Amino acid sequence: MAFKYWKILSAISSRFILTVHGFLLVWQVVVVKKNTHYWMLLIGLLLLYLEIVVTLTVTRKGEWKWFSPMVFLYLTSAIPSVFFLELHFLEIRALMVNSTNTEDVIQVLHFVPSFQWLDALEQVMILVLVIGRWLMPKGEISRDQLSELLLTYIGLGADILDILLLIKDPSVDTNWNVAVVALCLFSWATLQFPLVLTQTGSSPTQGAQNEYETQSAPGMKERCASSCCTNEIWSLLIAVGMQDGPFLIFRLYLAIKERMLNEMMIFYICKNILTVSLEIYRIIAVHCVDSKHRNN
Repeated sequence: MAFKYWKILSAISSRFILTVHGFLLVWQVVVVKKNTHYWMLLIGLLLLYLEIVVTLTVTRKGEWKWFSPMVFLYLTSAIPSVFFLELHFLEIRALMVNSTNTEDVIQVLHFVPSFQWLDALEQVMILVLVIGRWLMPKGEISRDQLSELLLTYIGLGADILDILLLIKDPSVDTNWNVAVVALCLFSWATLQFPLVLTQTGSSPTQGAQNEYETQSAPGMKERCASSCCTNEIWSLLIAVGMQDGPFLIFRLYLAIKERMLNEMMIFYICKNILTVSLEIYRIIAVHCVDSKHRNN
């Protein structure tokens, strides 16, 4: 009974944190755009409290195994809010650059607090996702996998936030096309967070257990090896396709075409090249092991 109440409390707490952060983002959109219709972005956050009832009723451990509806619903409010705010502020920066009218300058200065709000909310976004996932029930994953998941979230978040910083660089901070592409990449990469499959792997204990079970059940050997490798390969392919590959191409474009080359850009380009190379190497290695298991 105590476990049941703890599961409910942790589920509500995690969703409450996401709701507060999502509400602040939507509120900033309404304030900046001066249009109350943007309150409709709260629909995803309101659905969180319908989702929690379904999740706690249907699932045995309080969360889904491979997909997190909670995180997805939060992102349906957070991602559009960031998109609208960044594009609006791009227009404000362009106005400041191209206008010599005193009234336009005063209008720009009026939005300075909102600039600061957006920067803070974007940086806190990753922390909110990490803390929210930490507080929510573990579901089917082990504590070892959960710790690995949270560390991966932090690594993903640092790379994703850098993409948002790039569009504020003075050399491209008024370039509409660069901003739209960067925000699309930000949105696409952030959609990894609901996909638990892309973040979790087998712990050493689980690996040993799987090996023991495979050896003790020869009839299941091929099926177990194939299943484990398929999950890991899909995880690596999604990482390459949703983040490391697109980010590498985008950063190379900025460095070559837009002449945006500095120490941090060089670091992230090298990081993306190394990461993509290691992921491809891992895919080949896992596939070879999988083929060897099946052949034996």
